[in-house]
Amino acid sequence: MTDAFIEIPGVRNFRDAGGIGALRRGVLYRSGSLHTLTEEGARKLKDLGLRTVIDLRSREELDVWPDQRHGLDHESLHLPTLPADRDDLDRPWPEDQADLYTFMPEYAGPSLAAVVRRLAAPEALPVVVHCAVGKDRTGLTVAVLQSLLGASDADLTADFLRSNTGLGLDDGPTPYVDETGTERVSRPIDAALIASSLAWIRAHHGDIPGYLRSHGVTDPELAALRANLSA
Repeated sequence: MTDAFIEIPGVRNFRDAGGIGALRRGVLYRSGSLHTLTEEGARKLKDLGLRTVIDLRSREELDVWPDQRHGLDHESLHLPTLPADRDDLDRPWPEDQADLYTFMPEYAGPSLAAVVRRLAAPEALPVVVHCAVGKDRTGLTVAVLQSLLGASDADLTADFLRSNTGLGLDDGPTPYVDETGTERVSRPIDAALIASSLAWIRAHHGDIPGYLRSHGVTDPELAALRANLSA
């Protein structure tokens, strides 16, 4: 599915998340942030019929690197996966990558539930879901959505791992500077990471629908999501 990648100037790791399970193409896209989106990139997003952008980053990231619009009139939703200012986030993000992938599902429920509710509405599509580089927070969010549309763990994992190619991480870690000005390292992802997130969800809630129900998603909303996104 290398054809899933779409060149959007100024946006990293942009690709169609469809074609997996019953998720149809052309309705759900995933990417890195739009803070360096160019005017040409905006024209290409307009050509895709973009209606909604869901930003999973923290408020601090948005303040430093706001998404660019260049006249696009899409709806923008801030649904942070792990916001630093959320009252129930009672411990810092783990530095260890393996720990992050069990930490995320523990705290991402409200964000994931809000994403499901928005995508259950036909007028929301097509949508782009993004975080900073479209790898970790976006990876978990898209994996949950793909699973709800019947994707196998093997298929959603294969899509998850495409971020290594999309970000040039096939050859190993690369340095970057975060929103505080601190130099950090972006690390490649592997299948064990998303497997650990899915295992955490299943161990605590039985399955992904049960996890979302525990955060207030209703069965009619799940049915609407599937109807809206399925081929």
